[in-house]
Amino acid sequence: MDFLKLVEAALDGYVLEWDGIHGIGHWCRVLENGLRLADASGANRDIITLFAVFHDARRFNENDDPDHGLRGAELAASLRGSLFELGDDDFAMLQHACTWHTAGLTEGEISVQCCWDADRLDLGRVGMEPKPQYLCTDHAKSQSMRRWADGRGRMEFIPELIRPLWDLRQRQSRR
Repeated sequence: MDFLKLVEAALDGYVLEWDGIHGIGHWCRVLENGLRLADASGANRDIITLFAVFHDARRFNENDDPDHGLRGAELAASLRGSLFELGDDDFAMLQHACTWHTAGLTEGEISVQCCWDADRLDLGRVGMEPKPQYLCTDHAKSQSMRRWADGRGRMEFIPELIRPLWDLRQRQSRR
């Protein structure tokens, strides 16, 4: 699976600012948070990667948008088979993770839990500290993981893996 191609496809219909609080910097921090959680828990890295791209890719605004996760899951369904392959059970977990990621749930398959934790660990970008009682996995609840993720969110860190698209966007905006 080509992460940058997935991001490009998701950005094709993305209506918010790339550098907004739910933009591609957030997507990539969610991915990096999630992959750390996967390494600690054995969660499915493909589900986490796809969740990172799709969970906020169809928001209509930066505030209250209760169906954005469902729309992200629908986007994933439209690209399944062309930009990525995922078995039926794993795809069902991806859709569940996207659809319900803002519902405050903490119970589910470990890959779903890691998706939700990866997103919640990036609350620093909006000035909120991730609270252990709203996290699902022991690793996400650890002080070291929360500090690491929170610091990156607060400084709106742009992960290296998105630099090629980010640099292209910066060049285009200066024209």
